[in-house]
Amino acid sequence: MIMKVKELSQKTEKELKDLLIENRHKLGQFKFDLASKKLKNVRQIRELRKDIARILTILKEKDNE
Repeated sequence: MIMKVKELSQKTEKELKDLLIENRHKLGQFKFDLASKKLKNVRQIRELRKDIARILTILKEKDNE
């Protein structure tokens, strides 16, 4: 699921950190599934990594405010 920047910036810092933990867990699961040839859509890994980067960017922006 691709998260939009507007959606993410409206969330609180706690929600963003929880979402970050959840996405990192999903990424690990996707990598495991990829290695065991269970993952059909490899693009999900790329999209999830970009979502994680968006969350980290917004968290960093909120820290600088």
